[in-house]
Amino acid sequence: MTLDAGRINKELKEISKDVASGVEVQLRGSGLNKLVGYVPGPKDTPYEGGRYEVDINLDEQYPFVPPKMRFVTKVWHPNISSANGAICLDVLKDQWSPALTIKTALLSLQALLSSPQPDDPQDAVVAKQYLDDRKLFERTARHWTEAFAIPKNEDEVCMRIMEMGFSKEAAQKALKEANGDENIALEKLLG
Repeated sequence: MTLDAGRINKELKEISKDVASGVEVQLRGSGLNKLVGYVPGPKDTPYEGGRYEVDINLDEQYPFVPPKMRFVTKVWHPNISSANGAICLDVLKDQWSPALTIKTALLSLQALLSSPQPDDPQDAVVAKQYLDDRKLFERTARHWTEAFAIPKNEDEVCMRIMEMGFSKEAAQKALKEANGDENIALEKLLG
């Protein structure tokens, strides 16, 4: 069995047309099985203003099996591992249906950011904090959003990289290849 290229291309086209939802998906590499998604942090949550990168891998049996997703952007949330971005969400496991799409999965992640489920945690430490001290949880989640998920001013980031001795062109190229992630851009330049 091979990937249903027609369906995946149709899904990608639908996502690109729907700017209102705020979710985005791009191919990662030349195949259709590795994608990168972006989910905006929901309003009125500690994640507001954040742009969360999600690694998406499609099995050859997709859409009959759910996409494998994990957060690349660090997130402080009971249902998302603070260590590796693993996600605990029923729609990505036993509640998946072939009628669902990559877009609905990403929108489900956004809904999860709005409504943590601490009783079924992926990260027990975060879940305990959420249940025991909600204000501290919200401050910590907001701090992580500001530190890891809010896009930095690209010129400012480029200047910091140039201060390390790299040319403007090299800094801009590395930032573009790293989707604006300063740490990944530096790894590319130093690697």
